[in-house]
Amino acid sequence: MAADNSDDLSPATRVVTAGRRAEWTGGIVNPPVWRASTILYDDVAHLRSAAGRDSHHKLYYGRRGTPTQWALADALTELEPGAEATFLYPSGVAAIAAALLSVLSPGDELLLVDTAYDPTRSLANGLLKRMGITTRYYDPLIGSGIAELIGPATRAILLESPGSLTFEVQDVPAITAAARARGVVTLLDNTWATPLLFPAIKYGIDLSILACTKYVVGHSDAMLGSVTATPEYWARLRDTSHQIGQVAAPDDCWLGSRGLRTMAVRLAQHGRSALAIAHWLQGRPEVADVLHPALPTCPGHEHFQRDFAGASGLFSFVLDGGTDAARVAFVDALRLFGIGYSWGGFESLALPVDPERHRSVTRSVRAGPMVRLQIGLEDPADLIADLTAGFHAWNGALRQ
Repeated sequence: MAADNSDDLSPATRVVTAGRRAEWTGGIVNPPVWRASTILYDDVAHLRSAAGRDSHHKLYYGRRGTPTQWALADALTELEPGAEATFLYPSGVAAIAAALLSVLSPGDELLLVDTAYDPTRSLANGLLKRMGITTRYYDPLIGSGIAELIGPATRAILLESPGSLTFEVQDVPAITAAARARGVVTLLDNTWATPLLFPAIKYGIDLSILACTKYVVGHSDAMLGSVTATPEYWARLRDTSHQIGQVAAPDDCWLGSRGLRTMAVRLAQHGRSALAIAHWLQGRPEVADVLHPALPTCPGHEHFQRDFAGASGLFSFVLDGGTDAARVAFVDALRLFGIGYSWGGFESLALPVDPERHRSVTRSVRAGPMVRLQIGLEDPADLIADLTAGFHAWNGALRQ
């Protein structure tokens, strides 16, 4: 069941070769789309034997998957040294929910990083709370100090690094070491970096979560999520996911497999362009702060330097004073940056963000309003010209 995680291939090569078994491709380059609900059996004996076996990588019923889903899941597993297998979901939020439900029960406590993705907070404060699961939020920069928060009811720690909106980089090895010493499972939303930039399981994470909607799909045309598990937690993840009826559509999985093949080159371009624009923003008089993990001024930058193979294309910046109306004028003036949720596609996006609305223990005072940028695959010079026009509109709004 476990993927071949030998060290003879680089991650950039694995995204091209992984999951393309000959028995699934049938001699063509890409595994085709297998759409199925009912699977037909030769006879009753065949039906009964199938019911008593492990259905992993075996046709059983459409909800258990076909080679279309298995190909993507296997490829994602190969990108995580030490992983056992991967389960796919219809969205990133579904992946987070299934991962948490696989390790938490009524009466348990979850430690959740305060900078987590807002739907994760909603899940913790909603469904998990109704189930009798308590959530306690922690500072993303706590590091090994997390050990002081682990109590007798603590069963899991959910990390997101860099943090959503404000991009603090956590000391993942220190947190996983403290958790392992107390028998606590660790989960990481690794969507920003993907396994190409941060192989989470190598750094001690037990369940690595991706909103594949972002960089794996890469084209803003499918919703998809994944959880890659270590051998210790794979069976619980698989069984929980089956019990709550989770399945990712084969067409979306095919789009995920197609996107995965170019993810390494896309991530490299996203990262180069984003860092160039981040440096440019640092020189703008309208900007008070740039929150990009690769910049020394970003909280946790030392962990980024130590652990990450590079940066992706998502970061935020803080305007130097001003009003929300001026921020709106800035965003509305942009021509190449779309206004919309999500990120990781080929197109650039700009979004006004207010992280303090989604914080419990790490409130801070900033110089002005914030804007989050997703840097796409356009020429960065064109994007800089577009941002320049945005700042012109911002200054104009302040003068009114």
